[in-house]
Amino acid sequence: MNRDAVARQRSALADAGLDALISISPENVIYTTGFGVPSQPLMRWRHAAAIVTAEGRAAMLAIDMEETTVRSDPEITNLRVYKEFVDDPIDKLAELLIELGLERKNIAIELEYLPARDFLTLQRRLPGAKITAGDAILSKLRQIKSEAEIGLLRFLSRITDSAIGETLKSARAGMSENDLAGGLLTRLFAAGAENFKLMIIASGERSQYPNVGPTARTLKAGDLIRMEIFGQKNGYLAGICRTAVVEGATPEQQKIWKNLIECKYLVMDMIKPGASCKEVYRKFLERFGALGFEPISFVGHGLGLALHEEPYLGRYGDETLQEGMVVAIEPLVYIPGRFGMQNKDMLVVAKTGCELLSDQTNTDELLTVG
Repeated sequence: MNRDAVARQRSALADAGLDALISISPENVIYTTGFGVPSQPLMRWRHAAAIVTAEGRAAMLAIDMEETTVRSDPEITNLRVYKEFVDDPIDKLAELLIELGLERKNIAIELEYLPARDFLTLQRRLPGAKITAGDAILSKLRQIKSEAEIGLLRFLSRITDSAIGETLKSARAGMSENDLAGGLLTRLFAAGAENFKLMIIASGERSQYPNVGPTARTLKAGDLIRMEIFGQKNGYLAGICRTAVVEGATPEQQKIWKNLIECKYLVMDMIKPGASCKEVYRKFLERFGALGFEPISFVGHGLGLALHEEPYLGRYGDETLQEGMVVAIEPLVYIPGRFGMQNKDMLVVAKTGCELLSDQTNTDELLTVG
């Protein structure tokens, strides 16, 4: 088990007057145990769960297919295994909760992830328990990263940034987006990533689309290339986006890029403990507004075990930044029918300011390739 996460959850349980907290999403199972069950994110019915009690006891539920993998982690000592296609995992979860003396206690579980059918099963098996939503508790706890988490995100940010930067520098007219995808993944995995999410490679007229993958489209002179990927290791993610132009940008594109980078440094200068997320966004709008384009509703968001986490540096909500938060900031422009430009960096909130984690590719000038 992740001892730091267990200790923090125990404290949160005391504050909320709860007796146990159950993590059941892949992200929060990793957060609580320090271990990801490989097939859980791939097959929704393969439940895994981690239980932390107010007394500090911890236990885990996993499928028999993954038993040997889970038991290979010496920190996981209390494991309940259920048989796929034979056992109902929620029945086994209920049995485990009863063994822990929680059948008449106040229990929080991730209701945003748990299917309604399984929630009803849990209620039926534990009629004396009060079951409430624990999603907000876990979301709040995950906002502040430990030193180990920050170290991992720093490593991921650097290798992901390097993989994108080097791949873009290799781009030439006549290459396809798929060619670039192969180079990007080769570099990313060779540097130590275990997986990835949401690879975006969009060139030319396709650069206007926010979240599209690579195609057989070939590059030509004057094309913009937007390249983004979330490198992954131990379940954690670092999201980086860079933009390049093949053989030369137009004055308009240079003007837009200059503004986006000014926005990047403006936001970085404001990120520090105590800063208002909404105020950071407001100041960003003042600079970005000079371009005359419609902005998206945020300029940054938390990132760690999920692609987007709290806090958001945006117009909705008004959280205050704290030391140890990790955020991705992404000034961007999508011009319908024409092109898109984006620069996404990873930052950690430090004692007196912020640290740029994605520091391998110089983005002060629009990267020209080919």
